[in-house]
Amino acid sequence: MATETSQPQACFSPTDLAGRPQEKPPQHGAAGSRLNPPAALAPRRVNAVTTGSIRRVDLPPGEKYVALTFDLCEAGGEVAGYDGALVDYLRANGVRATFFAGGKWLVTHSPRAAQLVVDPLFEMGNHTWSHWNLRVATGAGMRAQVDAVDAAYAHTRTNLIKVCPVARPGGQLGLFRFPYGSCSPESLAYVNQRGYRAIQWDVDSGDPWLPMTGARMAKSVLAQVKPGSIVLMHANGRGFHTAEALAEIIPALKAKGFGFLTVSQLLARGKPVVAATCYGERPGDTAVYDKRWRALVNRAAP
Repeated sequence: MATETSQPQACFSPTDLAGRPQEKPPQHGAAGSRLNPPAALAPRRVNAVTTGSIRRVDLPPGEKYVALTFDLCEAGGEVAGYDGALVDYLRANGVRATFFAGGKWLVTHSPRAAQLVVDPLFEMGNHTWSHWNLRVATGAGMRAQVDAVDAAYAHTRTNLIKVCPVARPGGQLGLFRFPYGSCSPESLAYVNQRGYRAIQWDVDSGDPWLPMTGARMAKSVLAQVKPGSIVLMHANGRGFHTAEALAEIIPALKAKGFGFLTVSQLLARGKPVVAATCYGERPGDTAVYDKRWRALVNRAAP
């Protein structure tokens, strides 16, 4: 888990922390868009983890908590965005959340990555190096997509210590999210063997879909959330109206008696609901991404 006891305000000015609208849109072909994965670090220290993928958490009777999660995907050939308005809103309202970051995103957004890592409201998870479909990628390529994020995260923390002496050194990422929610038996087993808990979701906000307005997203999420839910959203510029929707979702859930936890905190309070494979809403539904990704993997790294 990657939370800190120090406050980001101890190391970054309000101006540094504040979101800027120009950071949100992804940029194709920008500098850094074709970064290669760094060399792998020494093998991770592995603790026993849940085998399979976690959909949600069964909580004790009477407990009402939800985990909001935000993917920071960044594929090859682009520099993804940063939704500062979303992060500003979470901070202003004291809402805990989990961010699943691509390793390349951590490198191309180094200052923002450091701000998220040092914030005690947030925790970070692994979302592969450059958003490969790990239902299609196999062997060394698949393993590099998982392992390269450890090196990127270690680099982020090393840079953070330089600008923020109160931040604690060390630490490993403990959560993993498969791109597209898609895995194979090989990649799921590898992620678990490397000491990660694979985190899926039971509520998909649909925020990368252009017709999904903030009001429509809020209505959909509020209709699906129940105690122990894990909600999928994006903070990389492809959650087109996510910040707008959160301004409705969070007050409405608070009014219903819900609290907000990181995924790790939610897992600590109950029993994970585990699936043997990965999927969006039902087993097999991520196969729609496979044809395009087979072509990409056969041609060259994305």
